[in-house]
Amino acid sequence: MEFIKTTEQDSKYNHLEKMSVSELLTNINKEDQTVPLAVSKVISQIENLVTEIVSRMKNGGRLFYIGAGTSGRLGIVDASECPPTFGVPHELVVGLIAGGDTAIRKAVEFAEDDTQQGWKDLQEHKISENDTVIGIAASGTTPYVISALKQCNTHNILTGCITCNHNSPLSKVSQHPIEVIVGAEFVTGSSRMKAGTAQKLVLNMISTAVMIQLGKVKGNKMVDMQLSNHKLVERGVKMIMAELQVSVEVAKDLLNKYKNVRKAISSYDKKNK
Repeated sequence: MEFIKTTEQDSKYNHLEKMSVSELLTNINKEDQTVPLAVSKVISQIENLVTEIVSRMKNGGRLFYIGAGTSGRLGIVDASECPPTFGVPHELVVGLIAGGDTAIRKAVEFAEDDTQQGWKDLQEHKISENDTVIGIAASGTTPYVISALKQCNTHNILTGCITCNHNSPLSKVSQHPIEVIVGAEFVTGSSRMKAGTAQKLVLNMISTAVMIQLGKVKGNKMVDMQLSNHKLVERGVKMIMAELQVSVEVAKDLLNKYKNVRKAISSYDKKNK
C-alpha cells in the first residue's frame, strides 16, 4: 500500500494571499485548536513509552531526542529545559539534530538525508542498552532519523518516535511509535505549524511525566529547579514560605544556605522535628 503523507496534503484553505490579517490569524488559530484533540487520541501510546523510559532511567539510563530541521530543534528545546526546570544533569536528556549545532539556527543542506550520521552522533554519547532514543519527524520519512533508530534496535536500545503521519517508515522502525495525525497544514506542507505544535505538546508530556515519576516535583512545585535568575530565586523563596509556613527572611536565609528548594525544606524539617 502506498504511503500517503497527510502532512503534505493540500490545505483546506486557498487564496491565502487574498485574506485579511484577521482572516489569516483566525483561520490559523482554528486549525491550531485541532492539535490537542489529535494528541488526546494517542495518550495510551505516550503512556507506554513514558513507562518504559522511567524504568530505564531508574537504572541509570538517559533519554535522547533525534531529529532534523524543526523536529530536531524542538527536541533540543525540550532537552535543554530539563536541567533548569528539574535540576538534572545536562547529559540526562540530550537533543541531537541533523547537521549538528549549526543546524539549530541555520539549515544544513541535505543533512537530514545522511543515513550514517545519526548513529555516529549517538555513539559520541556512548549510547547504551539503558538509554532510550526518540526519533522526531513530522513526515516520518527522514533518513537521518530512521537509520539511527534501526541501529538502536539492533543494539537493544529502546526506541520511540513522534510523527504526524500514519504507518510511516519511521513508525515501522520504532518500538513505541506515537502518531499524532493533525492533517493538512494551513500553508500546504508547512509542518512547523500544526505538526510542530503537536510534537511540542508530546515532548512536554513525555519529559514532564518522566521527571515527575523520577521524583523531581514535590506537590506541584519544581523543588529541584536551578536558581539561575532573580525570578527563580523569588519563586524558590515563595515555595519555602508556603511549605514551611515561615517568614520571607527565614525562607531567604534557608535558600541562601542550601542553594536548593528541596534541600532547604528537608533540612529545616529535620532540624525542627
